[in-house]
Amino acid sequence: MSASAAPSSALLTDRYELTMLDAALRDGTAERRCVFELFGRRLPGARRFGVVAGTGRFLQLLADYRFGEEELRFLRDHRVVDADTLRFLEQYRFTGTINGYREGEAYFPGSPILVVEGTFAEAVVLETLALSVMNHDSAVATAAARMSVAAGGRPLAEMGSRRAQERSAVAAARAAYIAGFAATSNLEAGRQWGVPTMGTAAHAWTLLHDTEEDAFRSQVAALGVGTTLLVDTYDIAAGVETAVRVAGTGLGGVRIDSGDLPTVAAAVREQLDRLGATATKITVTSDLDEFAIAALAASPVDSYGVGTSVVTGSGSPTAGMVYKLVARQDAAGGWVPVAKASTDKASRGGRKAAFRTREGGTATSELIAVSDGFERMATAVDHPEARALQVTLVEAGETDPAALGPDGVARARRHHAEIREELPVKALALSRSEPALPTVFVDVE
Repeated sequence: MSASAAPSSALLTDRYELTMLDAALRDGTAERRCVFELFGRRLPGARRFGVVAGTGRFLQLLADYRFGEEELRFLRDHRVVDADTLRFLEQYRFTGTINGYREGEAYFPGSPILVVEGTFAEAVVLETLALSVMNHDSAVATAAARMSVAAGGRPLAEMGSRRAQERSAVAAARAAYIAGFAATSNLEAGRQWGVPTMGTAAHAWTLLHDTEEDAFRSQVAALGVGTTLLVDTYDIAAGVETAVRVAGTGLGGVRIDSGDLPTVAAAVREQLDRLGATATKITVTSDLDEFAIAALAASPVDSYGVGTSVVTGSGSPTAGMVYKLVARQDAAGGWVPVAKASTDKASRGGRKAAFRTREGGTATSELIAVSDGFERMATAVDHPEARALQVTLVEAGETDPAALGPDGVARARRHHAEIREELPVKALALSRSEPALPTVFVDVE
């Protein structure tokens, strides 16, 4: 979808961003160069690592951040800002720079996930847009990564669209795919982001027909013997027997959506093997989360379908990230680090470069090099033992196209699979604990 055809994202924001802009234009501070940083103070749910997701969506919404006639009329009619600010917004274009972690990257408390540099006027108005995207998508991706870890090599399908708002359902499917899920039931996620889609039939299909056998025969006729038949509408054992009788021993799979899943899965596997359907796969659904998936590790399950838990972040529906001003120019043009000092909400001022130290290929810490004076920023040359974590996402207002669209999603998914291999074993545990890597701040001299 082109920027010109897309709806404006300009009012997906909080009013105070525009009232600050209005006041800054009045007092002359609007053009001061500033650095804003998006980061999390802690990991949600006492998890051991987080997963960055939503970057590509945010960058697309940034391209569509335009105040058109309708948006300006609303602001004028509701007296949100004055006439001079309306004229500024009519011409608004982000012309600054955004550096950040690659989508799919792991993050930890204090990780500078996005660093936005521009004038105060053009950067402050992006706070809510960036946070609403990154907080939602990263929460889903973090939950999805934990489920992927718990599943081992068994594939996961995201099927939670009916448990989410219609647009967030698409975003959740995208985030889950980046973090290790294999497919989604959501067709819009497939169309817009290139996520593989899957789906066969629900209980309504069986209930529509006079008998379970009629339903199975019709589904096999339409989709072939490789389809997956839902066998628990009535009696599971009878359903399995009917499924194999209808489709033969080449039946692709059966799905179980109820009961004590470890017990039921074992019984179904035994029955399928006894009937000669030794290659028929077993998929389980039914309100799974990472803990339920882990409990099925020893069961003869071939794949999982996850709904409510993944699209709601499995108990942590937001990543808890914040967007803070960390540096600005003063009246004379010099750079000044700034930081919030509130109890339990303090931030660290200064411009930051992020690295992940490693020993023997295993990550050991999140190293954040802080420049207060801005004369020199840390680079990979300064930390040869570490992997640089930040890349340029937007340069002089121009977005890196590699981060956008289905190709950007595919790259993020590959990157996540690669970086998960460098995490220490303790990062993959599901229990509540401290972050798997310490965040170490060092000052750049």
